[in-house]
Amino acid sequence: AYRKPAMAITPIIPRKTIPSVRRTDSIRGVALMALGMFLFSGVDTMGKFLTETVHPIQIVWFRQLGLLLGVVVLIGVQGRAVLVSSNPKLQIGRGVLAACSATLFIVGVSYVPLADAVAITFVAPFMVTVMGALILREPVGVRRWTAVLVGFIGTLIVIRPGMGVIHPAALLLIVAATAFALRQVLSRILAGEDKTQTTVAYTAIVSWTLLTIPLPLIWQNPSSGLEIALLIAMAVVAAFAEILVIMALDAAQAVVVAPVQYSLLIWGTFYGFVVFGQLPDVWTWLGALVIVATGLYTLNRERLALKANIKGRN
Repeated sequence: AYRKPAMAITPIIPRKTIPSVRRTDSIRGVALMALGMFLFSGVDTMGKFLTETVHPIQIVWFRQLGLLLGVVVLIGVQGRAVLVSSNPKLQIGRGVLAACSATLFIVGVSYVPLADAVAITFVAPFMVTVMGALILREPVGVRRWTAVLVGFIGTLIVIRPGMGVIHPAALLLIVAATAFALRQVLSRILAGEDKTQTTVAYTAIVSWTLLTIPLPLIWQNPSSGLEIALLIAMAVVAAFAEILVIMALDAAQAVVVAPVQYSLLIWGTFYGFVVFGQLPDVWTWLGALVIVATGLYTLNRERLALKANIKGRN
C-alpha cells in the first residue's frame, strides 16, 4: 500500500498512479500463476505417462526431489534461518500431507483420464471452505454453503458413482483432494507465523524424506533413456512451477490469482488428448462446468469479504 514519504523533499507519487501499479502487480501475479499451472499440468502428464512402467512412489519421489533441490539452493543463499519455524509440528504435518496427496493423485491418475482426474480434484477448494469453518471457525454464510453443496454435486456428476463409468480409483483422487485441502488449512494457520520460504522448505524436506523410506523396497532402475529424461524433467519442471506459484502469491492477492488454477482443466484436456488420445465426455464437461462456476463464485465471495474487512479497518 502507498505511504506518504517521511521527508517533505521526497517526490510524492500522484494518487491517480497508484491503481495502475496495483493493476500491474495483479496482471503479473495472474501471468505467473497461469504459467505455473501450465507447468504443473505438464508434470501431471509426465507422471501419468510414467505410471505405466514406474512405481507411483518413485515418481512422486523424483517430483519432490526437484523442489528439495530448490530449497537447498534457498538455504545456501539465505542461510539456515529459513528452517526456523514457530510451529515445526504443523510444518511437519503439512509435509506429510503433501507426500500423501501427491502419491494418491499419481495412483489415481494412472487409472483415470487426466482431465477427469483434474476435474475431480477441484473439489479441494470446497473442502477448504468446510474445514475452514469447522477447524478455524471461519464465518461461512448460506450462499457459500450452497456453493459448496452445488460443487459437490458437480463432482458427483463427473464421477457418477455406481454407474461404472469412472474407475473406482477416482475415490483416491477425492482422498488426495481432501489431504490437499487440509494442507491448505494448515497453510492458513502458518501464514501468520512463518514465512512462505519456511513452509516450502519444510514441505520439501519432510515429504521427500517420508517418500525415501519405502523407496528401497519399490525402486526399479529406469529401463530407457526416455524414462530417465522424463523423471529428470518432471523434477525440474515441478520445482519451477512451485516457484512461479509462490512468486504469483507474492505479487498479487490469493483471491486474484486463485481462479487461474482452473486453467488446469484446459491444459489437462489438451495434454490428455495429445498424449493419451483421451477426451472428456459430455457429463464430465457438465460436472466440471458446475465445479468451476461454483468455485469462482466462492472465490468472489471471499474477495468481497476480504474487501469489506479491509474497508472496515480503514
